[in-house]
Amino acid sequence: MSWAPEIAEIVGRFRYASNATFLARTAGGELVIYKPSAGERPLWDFPPGSLAAREALTFEVSEALGLGVVPTTVLADGPLGAGAIQRYVDADPDFDQVEVVERVDASLWPLAVLDVVCNNADRKAGHLIREADSGQLFGVDHGLTFHPDDKLRTVLWGFAGQRLPASLCAALDRLDAALDHELGDRVDSLIGTESLRALGQRVRALLDDPVHPLPPLDRPAVPWPPV
Repeated sequence: MSWAPEIAEIVGRFRYASNATFLARTAGGELVIYKPSAGERPLWDFPPGSLAAREALTFEVSEALGLGVVPTTVLADGPLGAGAIQRYVDADPDFDQVEVVERVDASLWPLAVLDVVCNNADRKAGHLIREADSGQLFGVDHGLTFHPDDKLRTVLWGFAGQRLPASLCAALDRLDAALDHELGDRVDSLIGTESLRALGQRVRALLDDPVHPLPPLDRPAVPWPPV
């Protein structure tokens, strides 16, 4: 990626994050979110040390789709080792994530489709932020993504059974093409062939039947806590 932040100092730590997450400042004075791989909590169903790569790949998939709903995220070295570094978003304090989710606001469509494509196992309402200056809606915290098994757990089921907007079908076409080239090679190298194959299958399934899926009945459909 063209953005290559160099962290100059760690400003603080997000105490209640599941994995080690820090607010940091780059040499150029830019605030970033830094998640070192060494601070990842072990999980039974995701390979250790892989969450940072999944964060970065979710951003790259969002860009390939042309959605722009994930803040710029890259893999880079930092004071505590390699990990994910994400552009800090100055969040609008008046944004009510729960209210937006409950009324199934149309602005959530891109993130709902991104979650299906990336097989997001942990889309909480609190992972939705609106940038104070631009009003742009972003999703953050994408470490639990791209599992080859069906793991989708999200609060964005309000679109279930609805046909995807035409613009998102066009976005899926772009992603399908990108997976045949550099992006597919990158997914393969970072998290493996099985995950790449499953990602491609999810994209093609949505293209063949462009309808948001229904919640599963054989496992929890919503993460806990949902906020």
